Amino acid sequence: MLRRLWLFVAIAFALGGCGVVAAPCRVSSGLLKAVPLVGHVAATPTDTCADVIDPDSISRS
Repeated sequence: MLRRLWLFVAIAFALGGCGVVAAPCRVSSGLLKAVPLVGHVAATPTDTCADVIDPDSISRS
């Protein structure tokens, strides 16, 4: 059972690529953007972080 779990995790990381590593930056950015008036400005550094890690995905919303 544990082998199957590790296999699943390994496959997920292989398919996810850099997107898995950039996920914390993207989640933080999304949370910051929820703040009225200053959210998008405050989220700029985390958007930049995610774009540097995973430049192929679209982070601007």
